[in-house]
Amino acid sequence: MTIRSDSELMHLTVHIASQEMVLHEKSGRRRCYSISTASKGTGQFEGSWQTPLGLHVIRAKIGGGLPINSVFSSRRFTGEIYSPELRDQYPGRKDWILTRILWLSGMEPGFNRLGNVDTMRRYIYIHGSPDTAVMGEPGSRGCIRMHGSDIIDLYDRIEAGTKIDIQLT
Repeated sequence: MTIRSDSELMHLTVHIASQEMVLHEKSGRRRCYSISTASKGTGQFEGSWQTPLGLHVIRAKIGGGLPINSVFSSRRFTGEIYSPELRDQYPGRKDWILTRILWLSGMEPGFNRLGNVDTMRRYIYIHGSPDTAVMGEPGSRGCIRMHGSDIIDLYDRIEAGTKIDIQLT
């Protein structure tokens, strides 16, 4: 008999086809979240602006305790809170990173880890987006986007080290 650690019992599955992420909790309960992955589809390579496939781990959690719609740049809180007025002030910003960041790291050398396919070096996150961002259809620049209340809910339920499988189905 194999004994699994708690972190192996809780995991995430991203379903690209349905634009849904499922949190599989230790209790056996499942929580489903509507997401948005890359508008350019799936792919592993740096500079592709695509969402990487395969097994990953949450390497870092960023933003705990900050207000909903906190704005991040280079994984740092800018001190701003997103609003329509702020959006209008910066029309060039297309993919706002808000509220929380879960930074992904690939677990499959040569596929999503190391070299020009390294998910972490590509800065691929699960992160919050404005509530006006459409979920349920591809629209990001490679990351997995969620609405603010959903990313807070997920962030509060998981630990760094939680595994995530990003699948086409």
